Amino acid sequence: MLLLRKPYLLFLGDVRSAVHAKTAFGVAHWCPDDVVGELRFDGAAVSTGKPALSIAQAAAAGAGSLLIGIAPVGGQLPPHWLPTLIEAAQAGLDIVSGLHTRLGSFPELVAAAAAARVQLHDVRHGDWPRVTGSGRKRPGKRVLTVGTDCALGKKYTALALTRSLQARGMPATFRATGQTGIMISGAGVAIDAVVADFIAGVAEQLSPDNAGSHWDVIEGQGSLFHPAYAGVSLGLLHGSQPDALVLCHDPGRQHIDGLPDFPMPALAEAIALYLQAGRLTNPDVRCIGISVNSSSLSEAAWSAYQERLEAELGLPVADPLRGGVETLTTALINQEETCHES
Repeated sequence: MLLLRKPYLLFLGDVRSAVHAKTAFGVAHWCPDDVVGELRFDGAAVSTGKPALSIAQAAAAGAGSLLIGIAPVGGQLPPHWLPTLIEAAQAGLDIVSGLHTRLGSFPELVAAAAAARVQLHDVRHGDWPRVTGSGRKRPGKRVLTVGTDCALGKKYTALALTRSLQARGMPATFRATGQTGIMISGAGVAIDAVVADFIAGVAEQLSPDNAGSHWDVIEGQGSLFHPAYAGVSLGLLHGSQPDALVLCHDPGRQHIDGLPDFPMPALAEAIALYLQAGRLTNPDVRCIGISVNSSSLSEAAWSAYQERLEAELGLPVADPLRGGVETLTTALINQEETCHES
């Protein structure tokens, strides 16, 4: 599993759009205590609100890594960033990148990192164990966020659930499967970069044997209803062997994002398919609730939609940004208590 050295100095370069800085904002929001500050070039129009630090100041403050918090169009690393990255490596900071361009493709950066004995982490291209799934029942408890489509709140829901469980005094660990999640947690595997034969096995490694009271909260990827990404979703589902699922949905979408010929599934249909697939490795898997990205709805429309879904599905429905996930956490705990009683 990839392990990152915290705390971070967030590198924003000369970013002009907040959309391109979503990684930096996600890290600053979810693990603010792991960020010592940010480094921006003159002319940058976006800030996370963290203290502005030079590389020398960040190193003196104990920074472990410079984290590239922006994603330029095309995912390429602009050449004029390179002197800054080299300076950070020379100052003893690891470099963490989620770009398509590999840090190792720059010989001068590789040489600087080797001389300073620091690491270059290409999160999108991280290494992973070459193991196949076994389906072996593992001790501990697991909940996986799944979706009707991609990019509608699976990571955010998993992070919110983890925090909610911990706030109730329950042992819980967020298990990251995407690049931003890895940067937030400091560990994980970019599951969409794993060769298909090993997805389930890597998911097993990601959520290993644990204490019976411990919850692994696993960040979902893709969707079983997506014609391009259903494969990674299925492998992650089988390898995670979840006891519980939370289905994530965006009611503002009429079709799979970018694919108008593929309509969004009905939620009851989605639940049924995920449970059917999940029973291969855990016959007792249950869906305990729905997490909704309701940003397209007014407050009144969201309230009506939430009430209608709860009546139709008999499950709690929550938006992490509108009221939080406490009802989902309660359902998760109650499900485990019911399983023990039965």
